[in-house]
Amino acid sequence: QVLDGAGLDVDFHLLSPKGETLVFDERKSDGVHTVETEEGDYMFCFDNTFSTISEKVIFFELILDNMGEDGQDQEDWKKYVTGTDLLDMKLEDILESINSVKARLSKSVQIQTLLRAFEARDRNIQESNFDRVNFWSMVNLGVMVVVSAVQVYMLKSLFEDKRKSRT
Repeated sequence: QVLDGAGLDVDFHLLSPKGETLVFDERKSDGVHTVETEEGDYMFCFDNTFSTISEKVIFFELILDNMGEDGQDQEDWKKYVTGTDLLDMKLEDILESINSVKARLSKSVQIQTLLRAFEARDRNIQESNFDRVNFWSMVNLGVMVVVSAVQVYMLKSLFEDKRKSRT
């Protein structure tokens, strides 16, 4: 997401380890992309060459799901549990609930981070508008002072006695 800069747009490229283009966005202000990955190094690039005069502030987040999770590691705890099948069932239910809560918490953290990025972009726009309004208000005030001074001078000149008096 582009937070600040002229036009609030940027080009985005995502290349696979084989060099294939997976995502190519031109002049977008924000975007969410989901990609099935494979082993290797990916390359992503934010390109601002079309707008060399203005700089951009970019927010991006890279979310990697299912990293380091092996099915065997999660099942290892079962060999240490002794007892009835009812106990195994309860432990499986608890583990499932905990994993569900963990996934939901992680998703809510991601959404809050995204909302903070939206807030930062909107704040930058508001501050820019505030500066613009202040500048043009000062210009307007200056014009009003000049116009009032000219009007006072013109009114005074109307009431001056231009006749030469002889003494």
